[in-house]
Amino acid sequence: MNVRRQLIPAVATTAVTALGLATLTACSGASAAGNTGKFDVVASFYPLTFLAEQIGGSHVHVTTLTSPGQEPHDLEISPQQIAGLQESDAVLYLKNLQPSVDDAVAQSPVKTKIDAASLTTLEQHGNEVGGHAAAHDTHKGEEAGGRDPHIWLDPVRYAQVAEGVGKAFEKADPDHAADYKKNTAALVKKLDDLNTQFKDGLANTRTKVFITTHAAFGYLAERYGLTEEAINGLDPESEPSAARVKDLETMAKADGVTTVFYETLVSDKTAKTIAGDAGLKTDVLDPLEGITEKSRGKDYFSVQEANLKALQQALGTK
Repeated sequence: MNVRRQLIPAVATTAVTALGLATLTACSGASAAGNTGKFDVVASFYPLTFLAEQIGGSHVHVTTLTSPGQEPHDLEISPQQIAGLQESDAVLYLKNLQPSVDDAVAQSPVKTKIDAASLTTLEQHGNEVGGHAAAHDTHKGEEAGGRDPHIWLDPVRYAQVAEGVGKAFEKADPDHAADYKKNTAALVKKLDDLNTQFKDGLANTRTKVFITTHAAFGYLAERYGLTEEAINGLDPESEPSAARVKDLETMAKADGVTTVFYETLVSDKTAKTIAGDAGLKTDVLDPLEGITEKSRGKDYFSVQEANLKALQQALGTK
């Protein structure tokens, strides 16, 4: 294992030399991450890319390791992307979400390494669904104790991460610190407003329980007094047991659940099967792991507002 890890940077360097930077730019979003004349930031996936762009503004050049429409949990970082990472000024990632990114960051000489998970608090969610709570973490992260990585879906935690990223940018690129501070404050204000929208919008509902295919919404549920019942736990690709399906159908009747939510980047087959058997509707609740043409919005805020509407409809807002 260690031998493989030591070889990766060498492979990446060879790839850059052989192919040339122009070729790599076409192949990989992150491979041209460095030497742009701006503050070069590599972000691991969409929620962190969005933060870097909002906070950095015109002073940063942001590349992302996860392509739109790609399931972030499945990412295997390429040698070209590792080469780009090594050329960058900063890397912004979420430890224990993407093990191959964690490995690359650990080996990288990049001076500014920003772990979003260290900028807020993480909790355990989803243990009731067949032990999948640690599905993202077990690859390398027993120390994470199976904690839920989906912090960006809670606007309050996401604002805490934004503040930490802003401070890191100020320190790493002091020439533009005033702008980073101003941009961070504006972003945090918008996230505070979004939090108020969710709080007010979900205060009075007929039921507080919702069913999802993937336990991505534990922080959001906790923040607004809801209960998420997930079919698959934290692992979006796992199959639920027959007993779990039966439990969900019973619970749906008892709690007045109307809707089974699925997401845009994973198959809706399981959601539709369970909904059909239980006489429920299906709808999208987007975990915002990437923006595609199927997304109900162009950025974090518009998709979160669509999520709020979907929850209000499913829960029966009074």
